[in-house]
Amino acid sequence: MNNNNSVEKIDLKGIASAFVDARQTSRCLTTYPGTFPSSLEEAYDIQDEAIRRWSGDSVAGWKVGRITGPAEESLGVSRLVGPIFKRAIYQRASKPLNMRVFNGGFAAVEGEAIIIIGKSAPPEKLSWTTDEAIDVIASMNAGAEIASSPFAGINDYGPLVTISDFGNNNGLIIGDAFENWRDLNLDRWICRTYIDDQLVGENSPAAMPGGPIESLRCLLENTARRGIPLQKGMAICAGAITGVHEINIGQSARIEFDGLPPIFCNIEAAQASTAKPSAAE
Repeated sequence: MNNNNSVEKIDLKGIASAFVDARQTSRCLTTYPGTFPSSLEEAYDIQDEAIRRWSGDSVAGWKVGRITGPAEESLGVSRLVGPIFKRAIYQRASKPLNMRVFNGGFAAVEGEAIIIIGKSAPPEKLSWTTDEAIDVIASMNAGAEIASSPFAGINDYGPLVTISDFGNNNGLIIGDAFENWRDLNLDRWICRTYIDDQLVGENSPAAMPGGPIESLRCLLENTARRGIPLQKGMAICAGAITGVHEINIGQSARIEFDGLPPIFCNIEAAQASTAKPSAAE
């Protein structure tokens, strides 16, 4: 029943279960596993249920993506968020890292600014200012997000569908820290994304309205209202800087920020395993 008819009662638990099972068994979904969510509340209810059903791992970070166009106006928010699990987060290595994506699903690579949380957010605090958001940051790092979903159409039906499958995240690479990040001179952090040594995007975080700080502020409010406030040490992907670049199994990617060591990764097919990605031989 792949439709978005809001009259039909949505099976939140069924959708969450289908995505969790597909991710944990590396099995792709040819259609969306139920009725499309029709509100932010439904989309995040599915995500929350999927987080509860995820076994053997814990949420150690979050990805934040941009909502644009008519969807931003109709939903009243400019960002969407999704969890990143501990086994999917690791540090830049001198050798390329083997990043796993769903064979037959969706896969993309994104250059991102990564925020490391230095203070846990008070559970009772539901509204955040820009200055308050800055105050919880320990560091700002170069990084890369690997976006992947077992549903190839994850980005084709709007942000509510994207939210419902963990925000389309399947990995995070944390690179080196930006010096003097508190200056927030975003135009200085030029990012370049390469796939198979071909430049596919170049930009700075200033291209996203509000930049990474607005992404963090929105995330602080989103998670607080869901009863899962941000914790010290979490890593936050603050939004695609050069765009969302689809990538195939067997290809490689390189993310470069001016003045910092590059991030390298190879793309391979996910297996039915919870093992952490490893450095390529």
